[in-house]
Amino acid sequence: MADLKLLEDLIALAQTGSFVRAAELRHVTHPAFGRRIRALEAWAGTPLVQRQRAPVILTPQGEALLKAATQVVERMEQVRHRIRGAGAAGEPVLRIATGRSLARTLVADWIARLRHRSPKVLTDGAQVELSTGMMKELVARMEQGRIDLLCCYEHPALSVQLSPERYRYMTLGIDKLVPVSQADTRGRPRYALRETGPGVPLLTYAGGLSMERILGDRLEAMPYALAPFMRIDSLDAAHGLVLKGLGVAWLPWSMVAGDCRRGVLAALGGRSEEISFEVRLYRSRARLADLAEAAWDVTASRAA
Repeated sequence: MADLKLLEDLIALAQTGSFVRAAELRHVTHPAFGRRIRALEAWAGTPLVQRQRAPVILTPQGEALLKAATQVVERMEQVRHRIRGAGAAGEPVLRIATGRSLARTLVADWIARLRHRSPKVLTDGAQVELSTGMMKELVARMEQGRIDLLCCYEHPALSVQLSPERYRYMTLGIDKLVPVSQADTRGRPRYALRETGPGVPLLTYAGGLSMERILGDRLEAMPYALAPFMRIDSLDAAHGLVLKGLGVAWLPWSMVAGDCRRGVLAALGGRSEEISFEVRLYRSRARLADLAEAAWDVTASRAA
């Protein structure tokens, strides 16, 4: 029997029609990917690819093997999700990955709805495994089948690199970055956005953080006098520092709306200073464990 990864290689080659793009999709070098396809041809005992064509197409024998490979890979994905979708004692487990700030805002609200609203998905005995980290790490976990659902930000400056042939998504919500400042006892902002005068201390984000890429050139193009003060690798840390009155930061509205309503923070500027983005929920196109499928279906029906 051919190695499962070689069957997945053939599927990637058929989807992309290119050895180069398929190698990128499979996270190997172009020469290594070519050797793996030749190894599969050696196992099959016949050429599987018409290499002289552009885009690359499969031979009739390659098409026959592709059909079987797709069925085998999908079936193995289903079995893996079913096995991993249960805890040590056999109880169902929903495995979710997301960023740290989303974990305590939109994702927390979503899980609460799955737990408390009818129809309830997270019934007695069901468990949730929630993991956070940098987006590159979370995407790798999704590709390795270690999580069921991935919740992340989406913006033209920040796109999740998951193959649409293998994964699909729904929009879980729309959020926006809003400039905020600590407010005084009368609800007035400690700092104001000004085009002239001393620069307002700016709390911005370190490279690698999603928000840093979303802000990007938009921040530099704004006409306000801003003096970079701190670079931070955590939205939660930026939130805490703004609450301490250390500067102005662009933070997700889902994170600061309550503070603004209470008069602890004050939103600055207007719509032109806001930056909208999506919050997306990704999953594999292969069937997931029953609990993950139920969570996806209920979420999709409520969003409809």
